[in-house]
Amino acid sequence: MKAIIVTFLFFSFFLFSCGTKEPKIAEAETLIQNLKEEGQSVGWSVTVSIDGKIIMSEGFGYGNLEQQTPVYPDKTRFRIGSISKALTAAGLGVLMRQGKIDLDAHVRKYVPDFPEKKYPITVRQVAGHVAGIRHYNGTEFLSSKYYETVEEGLDIFKNDTLLFEPGTKYRYSSYGFNLLSAVMEAASGEEFLSYMKKAVFDPLQMTQTLPEYHDSIVPFRSGYYATTEDGKDINAPYVDNSYKWAGGGFLSTTEDLVKFGNAILDNVLFSEEVTKELTTSQKTNDGKKTGYGMGFAVRETSYGRKYFGHTGGSVGGTSNLMIFPEKKMVIAATTNDSNSKVTNLDDLVEVFY
Repeated sequence: MKAIIVTFLFFSFFLFSCGTKEPKIAEAETLIQNLKEEGQSVGWSVTVSIDGKIIMSEGFGYGNLEQQTPVYPDKTRFRIGSISKALTAAGLGVLMRQGKIDLDAHVRKYVPDFPEKKYPITVRQVAGHVAGIRHYNGTEFLSSKYYETVEEGLDIFKNDTLLFEPGTKYRYSSYGFNLLSAVMEAASGEEFLSYMKKAVFDPLQMTQTLPEYHDSIVPFRSGYYATTEDGKDINAPYVDNSYKWAGGGFLSTTEDLVKFGNAILDNVLFSEEVTKELTTSQKTNDGKKTGYGMGFAVRETSYGRKYFGHTGGSVGGTSNLMIFPEKKMVIAATTNDSNSKVTNLDDLVEVFY
């Protein structure tokens, strides 16, 4: 009889515990699961922190579909696409702190081999997408060629005419960040990837963040998937992102990205003044805000919550990093497919705001 009572109490406690999940977490899980299903995604990872403390960090679905490997927010490395630009901007901020770079200098001061254009281009303009440098053409987004150096990556676009006079328009350009990384190499005196590890990843203990080398074994690297018109999951096309390390070539986890977001909020790598310069919208020559600083988009949600951060779109990977200064909240979400709903996080933000 005693054993029966103990067993009953144990299961009563177990059921009570399972039924009292923090309501916000339960609501968030439902929202994420719905977004995952709407986008027919294979796997999602989501990490949320407030005041520097992680309050939710969960994986949904599979990191690798073939092997049925779960998603681990602290281990599964996804393609983060253009969130790489925010990481690169942090490296730029370190150079600003060190007084090693002049944002308003002509890029040819640092990269003299870059062809002279009709108009001069400054470092600040390149980092803010107002330099007139083009974005992808044709099938360039699906490049499978390996580029050994940053300079080789410049060959894709360096001889092309500027789209407009720098400063007069905003036009998003991943290739602009190729040029920015070449500038940073010259200013730092180091190869770009080595510099990023030394200046950003190591100081912030972002141990799961690295460039995607295809000839390396990368533990917990996610698979990369796409969805056919009839809803079938297939492997995404093979690409080599070495042509755009700075603008879209890094792998990371959501927990590493949240570390990064909190470091930006807390001015760990550089001063508040530098942070403000990176995360304040630039303006075109006619005074209109572009909605982009340097490596950080400056936005607000549909509910009016102001934030800065970046989204990322890769072949076989989409991502979103949202940093809310007023709430001191950071949300990072990554997926391993090309067309997820990961940019639709406004309702998730409201759960925790």
